[in-house]
Amino acid sequence: MTICAYVTFDDRDDHDDERELVLGAWRAAGIEGKAVSWDDPEIDWSVFDAAVIRSVWDYVGRRTEFVGWAHRAASVTKLLNPAAVIESNTDKTYLRELGVPIVPTHWSSSDLPRWDEYVVKPAISAGARDTIRTIDRAAAEAHAARLESEGRTPMVQPYLDMVETEGETSLLYFNRTFSHAVRRNAMLAPGQTLADNARAELRTPAPDQFELAEKVLAEIGGDLLYARVDLVRLADGSPALIELELTEPYLFLRYSEGAADRLARALGQLL
Repeated sequence: MTICAYVTFDDRDDHDDERELVLGAWRAAGIEGKAVSWDDPEIDWSVFDAAVIRSVWDYVGRRTEFVGWAHRAASVTKLLNPAAVIESNTDKTYLRELGVPIVPTHWSSSDLPRWDEYVVKPAISAGARDTIRTIDRAAAEAHAARLESEGRTPMVQPYLDMVETEGETSLLYFNRTFSHAVRRNAMLAPGQTLADNARAELRTPAPDQFELAEKVLAEIGGDLLYARVDLVRLADGSPALIELELTEPYLFLRYSEGAADRLARALGQLL
Protein backbone atom coordinates (compact mmCIF):
# COMPACT_ATOMS: atom_id res chain seq x y z
CA MET A 1 0.00 0.00 0.00
CA THR A 2 1.12 3.53 -0.74
CA ILE A 3 2.01 5.43 2.44
CA CYS A 4 1.92 9.23 2.59
CA ALA A 5 2.67 11.72 5.33
CA TYR A 6 0.06 14.35 6.09
CA VAL A 7 2.41 17.08 7.26
CA THR A 8 1.16 19.28 10.07
CA PHE A 9 2.59 21.31 12.93
CA ASP A 10 1.56 18.96 15.74
CA ASP A 11 -0.09 15.58 16.11
CA ARG A 12 -3.47 16.82 17.33
CA ASP A 13 -6.52 17.13 15.12
CA ASP A 14 -8.34 19.94 16.94
CA HIS A 15 -6.70 22.68 14.84
CA ASP A 16 -7.26 21.24 11.37
CA ASP A 17 -10.85 20.32 10.52
CA GLU A 18 -9.89 19.04 7.06
CA ARG A 19 -7.41 16.42 8.27
CA GLU A 20 -9.76 13.48 8.86
CA LEU A 21 -11.70 14.26 5.70
CA VAL A 22 -8.48 14.07 3.66
CA LEU A 23 -7.16 10.96 5.40
CA GLY A 24 -10.50 9.22 4.85
CA ALA A 25 -10.45 10.04 1.15
CA TRP A 26 -6.86 8.78 0.94
CA ARG A 27 -7.87 5.47 2.54
CA ALA A 28 -10.71 5.07 0.06
CA ALA A 29 -8.18 5.61 -2.74
CA GLY A 30 -5.78 3.01 -1.36
CA ILE A 31 -3.40 5.48 0.24
CA GLU A 32 -2.44 5.04 3.88
CA GLY A 33 -1.96 8.42 5.51
CA LYS A 34 -0.23 9.38 8.73
CA ALA A 35 -0.32 12.82 10.32
CA VAL A 36 3.18 13.89 11.34
CA SER A 37 4.81 17.12 12.49
CA TRP A 38 7.22 18.67 10.04
CA ASP A 39 9.76 19.42 12.78
CA ASP A 40 9.63 16.03 14.53
CA PRO A 41 13.30 14.94 14.64
CA GLU A 42 12.29 11.28 14.99
CA ILE A 43 10.54 11.09 11.61
CA ASP A 44 12.29 9.20 8.82
CA TRP A 45 10.80 10.86 5.75
CA SER A 46 12.24 8.22 3.44
CA VAL A 47 9.66 5.68 4.61
CA PHE A 48 6.90 7.67 2.91
CA ASP A 49 6.05 7.51 -0.77
CA ALA A 50 5.18 11.20 -0.49
CA ALA A 51 4.94 13.93 2.13
CA VAL A 52 1.98 16.24 1.61
CA ILE A 53 2.32 19.61 3.32
CA ARG A 54 -0.94 20.68 4.93
CA SER A 55 -1.47 22.44 8.26
CA VAL A 56 2.06 23.71 8.96
CA TRP A 57 0.69 26.91 10.41
CA ASP A 58 3.59 27.59 12.75
CA TYR A 59 6.18 28.06 9.99
CA VAL A 60 5.88 31.85 9.75
CA GLY A 61 8.14 32.57 12.69
CA ARG A 62 10.51 29.78 11.65
CA ARG A 63 10.54 30.10 7.87
CA THR A 64 14.29 29.46 7.41
CA GLU A 65 14.03 26.29 9.46
CA PHE A 66 10.90 25.22 7.59
CA VAL A 67 12.37 25.79 4.14
CA GLY A 68 15.48 23.86 5.17
CA TRP A 69 13.29 20.97 6.30
CA ALA A 70 11.39 21.06 2.97
CA HIS A 71 14.59 20.64 0.97
CA ARG A 72 15.84 17.85 3.23
CA ALA A 73 12.53 15.98 3.04
CA ALA A 74 12.43 16.41 -0.74
CA SER A 75 15.81 14.72 -1.01
CA VAL A 76 14.40 11.44 0.32
CA THR A 77 10.72 11.46 -0.64
CA LYS A 78 8.30 13.19 -3.00
CA LEU A 79 7.35 16.46 -1.35
CA LEU A 80 4.09 18.06 -2.37
CA ASN A 81 4.14 20.79 -3.08
CA PRO A 82 7.85 20.77 -4.10
CA ALA A 83 10.51 22.41 -1.94
CA ALA A 84 11.38 25.06 -4.54
CA VAL A 85 7.73 26.06 -4.71
CA ILE A 86 7.52 26.20 -0.92
CA GLU A 87 10.64 28.36 -0.65
CA SER A 88 9.26 30.88 -3.14
CA ASN A 89 5.64 30.86 -2.02
CA THR A 90 6.34 31.48 1.68
CA ASP A 91 7.63 34.97 0.84
CA LYS A 92 4.98 37.11 -0.85
CA THR A 93 7.59 39.01 -2.83
CA TYR A 94 6.85 36.27 -5.39
CA LEU A 95 3.87 38.43 -6.39
CA ARG A 96 6.09 40.95 -8.14
CA GLU A 97 7.71 38.19 -10.22
CA LEU A 98 4.58 36.58 -11.66
CA GLY A 99 3.81 39.00 -14.47
CA VAL A 100 0.04 38.97 -13.84
CA PRO A 101 -2.28 41.67 -12.47
CA ILE A 102 -1.96 41.92 -8.68
CA VAL A 103 -3.40 44.26 -6.09
CA PRO A 104 -1.36 47.49 -6.29
CA THR A 105 1.53 47.04 -3.87
CA HIS A 106 4.23 49.39 -2.57
CA TRP A 107 7.21 47.49 -1.16
CA SER A 108 8.81 49.99 1.24
CA SER A 109 8.01 52.52 3.97
CA SER A 110 9.07 55.55 1.91
CA ASP A 111 7.11 57.56 -0.64
CA LEU A 112 3.80 55.84 0.02
CA PRO A 113 1.13 56.41 -2.66
CA ARG A 114 -1.83 58.60 -1.75
CA TRP A 115 -4.65 56.17 -1.07
CA ASP A 116 -7.84 56.66 0.94
CA GLU A 117 -7.09 53.68 3.14
CA TYR A 118 -4.07 51.42 3.59
CA VAL A 119 -3.35 47.80 4.38
CA VAL A 120 0.20 47.16 5.60
CA LYS A 121 1.58 43.67 6.18
CA PRO A 122 4.86 41.77 6.10
CA ALA A 123 5.77 39.73 3.04
CA ILE A 124 6.21 36.67 5.25
CA SER A 125 3.00 36.21 7.22
CA ALA A 126 -0.18 34.19 7.57
CA GLY A 127 -3.63 34.76 9.04
CA ALA A 128 -3.33 38.57 8.93
CA ARG A 129 -0.50 38.44 11.48
CA ASP A 130 1.18 41.84 11.95
CA THR A 131 -1.27 43.35 9.45
CA ILE A 132 -2.98 46.70 9.93
CA ARG A 133 -5.71 48.60 8.13
CA THR A 134 -5.67 52.37 8.51
CA ILE A 135 -6.74 55.64 6.88
CA ASP A 136 -3.73 57.36 8.49
CA ARG A 137 -0.86 57.57 5.99
CA ALA A 138 1.62 58.32 8.77
CA ALA A 139 0.49 55.23 10.68
CA ALA A 140 0.91 53.17 7.54
CA GLU A 141 4.44 54.53 7.04
CA ALA A 142 5.30 53.87 10.69
CA HIS A 143 4.13 50.26 10.56
CA ALA A 144 6.00 49.64 7.31
CA ALA A 145 9.12 51.22 8.82
CA ARG A 146 8.83 49.01 11.90
CA LEU A 147 8.68 45.93 9.68
CA GLU A 148 11.78 47.13 7.82
CA SER A 149 13.61 47.73 11.11
CA GLU A 150 12.98 44.06 11.93
CA GLY A 151 14.48 42.99 8.61
CA ARG A 152 11.09 42.25 7.07
CA THR A 153 9.77 43.41 3.69
CA PRO A 154 6.59 45.48 4.02
CA MET A 155 3.67 45.32 1.62
CA VAL A 156 1.58 48.47 1.47
CA GLN A 157 -1.66 48.17 -0.46
CA PRO A 158 -4.87 50.15 -0.87
CA TYR A 159 -7.87 48.78 0.99
CA LEU A 160 -10.38 47.67 -1.64
CA ASP A 161 -14.03 48.29 -0.75
CA MET A 162 -15.00 45.64 -3.30
CA VAL A 163 -13.87 42.91 -0.90
CA GLU A 164 -16.77 43.79 1.42
CA THR A 165 -19.40 43.58 -1.31
CA GLU A 166 -18.13 40.98 -3.76
CA GLY A 167 -15.70 39.28 -1.38
CA GLU A 168 -12.62 37.34 -2.43
CA THR A 169 -12.92 34.51 -4.94
CA SER A 170 -10.73 31.50 -4.21
CA LEU A 171 -10.30 28.99 -7.02
CA LEU A 172 -9.07 25.55 -5.93
CA TYR A 173 -7.01 23.37 -8.26
CA PHE A 174 -5.81 19.81 -7.66
CA ASN A 175 -2.99 18.66 -9.94
CA ARG A 176 -3.70 21.80 -11.98
CA THR A 177 -7.31 20.73 -12.62
CA PHE A 178 -10.06 23.04 -11.37
CA SER A 179 -12.02 21.53 -8.48
CA HIS A 180 -14.26 24.24 -7.01
CA ALA A 181 -14.37 27.87 -6.01
CA VAL A 182 -15.67 29.75 -3.00
CA ARG A 183 -16.51 33.29 -2.04
CA ARG A 184 -14.68 34.39 1.09
CA ASN A 185 -15.15 37.46 3.22
CA ALA A 186 -12.07 39.62 3.50
CA MET A 187 -10.08 39.13 6.72
CA LEU A 188 -9.93 42.86 7.38
CA ALA A 189 -13.62 43.55 6.81
CA PRO A 190 -15.41 44.93 9.90
CA GLY A 191 -16.33 42.22 12.40
CA GLN A 192 -14.27 39.48 10.73
CA THR A 193 -12.26 37.06 12.84
CA LEU A 194 -9.63 34.48 11.94
CA ALA A 195 -12.27 31.73 12.28
CA ASP A 196 -14.43 33.54 9.72
CA ASN A 197 -11.67 33.10 7.15
CA ALA A 198 -12.50 29.38 6.98
CA ARG A 199 -16.16 30.14 6.21
CA ALA A 200 -17.30 30.57 2.67
CA GLU A 201 -19.93 29.75 0.09
CA LEU A 202 -19.61 28.05 -3.27
CA ARG A 203 -19.17 30.40 -6.20
CA THR A 204 -18.97 29.94 -9.96
CA PRO A 205 -16.05 32.07 -11.16
CA ALA A 206 -16.55 34.44 -14.06
CA PRO A 207 -14.67 33.78 -17.32
CA ASP A 208 -12.16 36.55 -16.63
CA GLN A 209 -11.39 35.02 -13.22
CA PHE A 210 -10.80 31.60 -14.76
CA GLU A 211 -8.55 33.21 -17.36
CA LEU A 212 -6.44 34.99 -14.75
CA ALA A 213 -6.18 31.90 -12.53
CA GLU A 214 -4.91 29.83 -15.45
CA LYS A 215 -2.32 32.51 -16.27
CA VAL A 216 -1.16 32.52 -12.67
CA LEU A 217 -0.70 28.75 -12.54
CA ALA A 218 1.10 28.76 -15.89
CA GLU A 219 3.82 30.86 -14.22
CA ILE A 220 4.63 28.07 -11.75
CA GLY A 221 6.59 25.04 -12.89
CA GLY A 222 6.61 21.54 -11.48
CA ASP A 223 4.03 19.35 -9.77
CA LEU A 224 1.29 21.13 -7.87
CA LEU A 225 -0.91 18.82 -5.85
CA TYR A 226 -2.99 21.77 -4.70
CA ALA A 227 -3.22 25.45 -5.48
CA ARG A 228 -5.57 28.13 -4.22
CA VAL A 229 -5.76 31.23 -6.37
CA ASP A 230 -7.23 34.14 -4.38
CA LEU A 231 -8.66 36.91 -6.55
CA VAL A 232 -10.33 40.25 -5.93
CA ARG A 233 -11.78 42.83 -8.28
CA LEU A 234 -10.19 46.25 -8.54
CA ALA A 235 -12.17 49.48 -8.68
CA ASP A 236 -12.44 49.21 -12.48
CA GLY A 237 -13.94 45.73 -12.16
CA SER A 238 -10.92 43.82 -13.47
CA PRO A 239 -9.72 40.77 -11.51
CA ALA A 240 -6.38 40.84 -9.72
CA LEU A 241 -4.39 38.28 -7.75
CA ILE A 242 -4.26 38.94 -4.06
CA GLU A 243 -2.39 35.74 -3.18
CA LEU A 244 -1.38 32.39 -4.65
CA GLU A 245 -1.57 29.81 -1.87
CA LEU A 246 0.74 26.87 -2.59
CA THR A 247 2.07 26.03 0.88
CA GLU A 248 -0.64 25.35 3.48
CA PRO A 249 -3.94 26.72 2.19
CA TYR A 250 -7.29 25.85 3.68
CA LEU A 251 -8.97 24.00 0.81
CA PHE A 252 -12.68 24.41 1.67
CA LEU A 253 -13.19 20.72 1.00
CA ARG A 254 -16.50 20.51 2.85
CA TYR A 255 -18.08 23.09 0.59
CA SER A 256 -17.95 21.00 -2.59
CA GLU A 257 -19.19 17.43 -2.78
CA GLY A 258 -16.39 15.07 -3.77
CA ALA A 259 -13.61 17.64 -3.31
CA ALA A 260 -11.63 15.45 -0.89
CA ASP A 261 -11.93 12.53 -3.32
CA ARG A 262 -10.68 14.72 -6.15
CA LEU A 263 -7.69 15.69 -4.03
CA ALA A 264 -6.99 12.01 -3.33
CA ARG A 265 -7.17 11.17 -7.04
CA ALA A 266 -4.79 14.02 -7.82
CA LEU A 267 -2.34 12.65 -5.26
CA GLY A 268 -2.58 9.21 -6.86
CA GLN A 269 -1.85 10.74 -10.26
CA LEU A 270 1.34 12.37 -8.97
CA LEU A 271 2.71 9.31 -7.19
